[in-house]
Amino acid sequence: MVEKIRQACVQAAIAGFEQGRLDGLCEEGAVETAVSYIQKLNFDQLLRDDSRHK
Repeated sequence: MVEKIRQACVQAAIAGFEQGRLDGLCEEGAVETAVSYIQKLNFDQLLRDDSRHK
């Protein structure tokens, strides 16, 4: 489960950073976008999905 959450955070951070840069943000703005993507993760859904696969 911890690995699944870590992977979700990494994927969200990468997606947010890339989107921020595509939107023309500076590096700091892209990092803020990455953090925002992580904050928007639905951990309840991750937990539900994980419990279904066991």
